[in-house]
Amino acid sequence: MRRSAQIKGIAIAILLTIVLCISYAAWHEDRRGLLTVSFLNIGQGDSIFIDAPSGRQVLIDGGPNSGILRELSKVMPWYDRSIDVVIPTHPDADHVSGLIDVLDRFKISTVVHSSVQGDTSTAQALVDAMKQEGAREITARRGQVIDLGSTGSPQAGRPHAYLEVLSPDRLAPHVDTNDGCVVTRLVYGKTSFMLSCDAPQTIENYLVSLDGNALHSDVLKAGHHGSKTSSSPSFLGFVNPEYGVYSRGCNNRYGHPAPETVARFAQFGIPTLDTCTDGTVTFVSDGVSVKRR
Repeated sequence: MRRSAQIKGIAIAILLTIVLCISYAAWHEDRRGLLTVSFLNIGQGDSIFIDAPSGRQVLIDGGPNSGILRELSKVMPWYDRSIDVVIPTHPDADHVSGLIDVLDRFKISTVVHSSVQGDTSTAQALVDAMKQEGAREITARRGQVIDLGSTGSPQAGRPHAYLEVLSPDRLAPHVDTNDGCVVTRLVYGKTSFMLSCDAPQTIENYLVSLDGNALHSDVLKAGHHGSKTSSSPSFLGFVNPEYGVYSRGCNNRYGHPAPETVARFAQFGIPTLDTCTDGTVTFVSDGVSVKRR
C-alpha cells in the first residue's frame, strides 16, 4: 500500500511538472504584441537577436566565437532549438565565426547572406556549414523584404514586423567585405531599427542619396563597432535615432569606438549604449514607441 502511494505521488509530481512546463512555454510564446531586439554581448563583433511579435526569430551575425551560444541561451527559452532567419552580413570572422556553432546546434529555416566571397578559412567553414544545414539560401539585394508576421490583422491594430534590405543594391562578390555587407532596417508599426553592419561612410552617404528622410530610425547600431570610418554626419542626421548602440569588446585593439565617432554622436545629441559596459542591450517596441529593457 505504501509503495502504491509512493508511485501515485511520483506520477502526480511528474504530471504537475509537465503542466508547469507547458504553462511556461505558453506564457513565453505569447509576445503580447511586443517586438524585442537584443544587441548581444559577444565581445569584439556583432550579433543581433530579433524576436518578433509573431514568434518569428532572426539572428543577424554571430560574433567571433562560440560565446554566441551562451548569449542566445539568455534570450531564448531553453526548449527552443530553431531560428527562422539567420543573416551573416559579410564573411568577416568577428561577424560569422559564431554562426558555425549556431548552424550546428539550431535548426535554421532561411539564410540571407551577402554576395561577397570571403577568402578565409572561417568564410569557407561557414559556407560548408550552410550547405550541411540545408536551409534555404537567399542572396541579399536592396528592395528585398523579410516578413516577420504579426499577432493579428492590421485591422485589429497589430502591424506587421519586417526587415527591409537597403544595401547592397547589386551582386558584389569581389568588393571589400565592408562595402558589400548587408544593411537592413527593421520596422514594426511606427518604430524602426537601423542595422548598418560594418558599412563605411561611402555606403551610408549613398543610402542618404537614395532614401533621405526614410532612413529615420529609433535605434541605430553604430556602423563598424564605432569605427571612425562609419557614422557619417549626414547619415546620423537623416537616421536621427533616439539611441545609438556600440557593439564591441572592451579594450579592443582597434580603439572602437573612435573618439571622432563618439564626438559625432554627442554633436547630434544621440545617447549611446555599449555592449562592453552595458552588456547585452535590449529594446522593446509595441509598434508605437521603443523602450530599453
